[in-house]
Amino acid sequence: MMGFAPKGEMVMEVEYQEEYVKSSTGVSLFTCRWLPASSSCKALVFLCHGYGMECSGFMKGCGTTLAGAGYAVYGIDYEGHGRSAGARCYIKKFDGLVADCGSFFKSVCGQEQHRAKRRFLYGESMGGAVALLLHRRDPSFWDGAVLVAPMCKISEKVKPHPLVINLLTRVEDIIPKWKIVPTKDVIDSAFKDPIKREEIRSNKLIYQGKPRLKTALELLRTSISLELRLGEVTLPFFVLHGEADTVTDPEVSRALYDQAASADKTLKLYPGMWHGLTSGEPDRNVETVFADIVGWLDRRSDPRHAAPAKVVASPAVDSPTSDCVRLGDEGKPHRRRRQQGRFLFTWRGRAQHHSPM
Repeated sequence: MMGFAPKGEMVMEVEYQEEYVKSSTGVSLFTCRWLPASSSCKALVFLCHGYGMECSGFMKGCGTTLAGAGYAVYGIDYEGHGRSAGARCYIKKFDGLVADCGSFFKSVCGQEQHRAKRRFLYGESMGGAVALLLHRRDPSFWDGAVLVAPMCKISEKVKPHPLVINLLTRVEDIIPKWKIVPTKDVIDSAFKDPIKREEIRSNKLIYQGKPRLKTALELLRTSISLELRLGEVTLPFFVLHGEADTVTDPEVSRALYDQAASADKTLKLYPGMWHGLTSGEPDRNVETVFADIVGWLDRRSDPRHAAPAKVVASPAVDSPTSDCVRLGDEGKPHRRRRQQGRFLFTWRGRAQHHSPM
């Protein structure tokens, strides 16, 4: 996938490198990086890919584009994903996946040439959940996040029936790796451009089988935990979402914007665009999205732009204190949930900003 440069901007030459690292449990994890070849980077950007995806191929366009705009971009394939070792797309504990990312990302930040650089997380879909949980682990460490159609809950359109969830929860420790969770073809639903859709489908590093039982339940629990604690998000962020997305509901991004305690937050909804904003839209749309992302990063990477004061949010009284959320007898969290479609009717085609700028 090619990189995209905002109109009128020079594209830097990009250097690509790969390396394997060991996780704390001894698993071999694939990492890659795209670096400006001829100059010092503006800032660091750390990629968190989506469920079943990988960095070196699927996120090549993103890495090349951001590095071409002057950023040092680092990615990691989660355990069981892409070129990393482990059972294919098996997530035993979501917290372990987050810990692996945090360990690698912070090792990069600790390198001598990077210690003075600003640090940004970039998460797509499930990777948005990873980014938000990395922020939760260390709220003052990250300088901002770009969240593309982030997963903060499982959309009702793709969520299994509550009775199915209840049954699967009872047997998850008996058959954790079984591929028995019924789902629709996400690739058909996520990526609009038919040529790009087939390119993605032909990528053998992308997992295209049914979700494993434990993985599906971990994603559900993680999404619920994030939804209940959106008010604890304090870092600067830019959340982007296609209004025609049927994989992660655009309402989720609107709820994140509304509830987050961040002093610097931006929401942009793109009319007619699907889930794959940076990889599955026609080139003109992808260029528009990346221009917005690079512009947001540039304004917050400029040394003349003072970083906004950190906001410390008090945990909500009805929020769980643990990342693990218990499911009720019908597979639902013990809390009233927001109704679908509540926010979008007044927001069509607009960007909303709340910034000290």
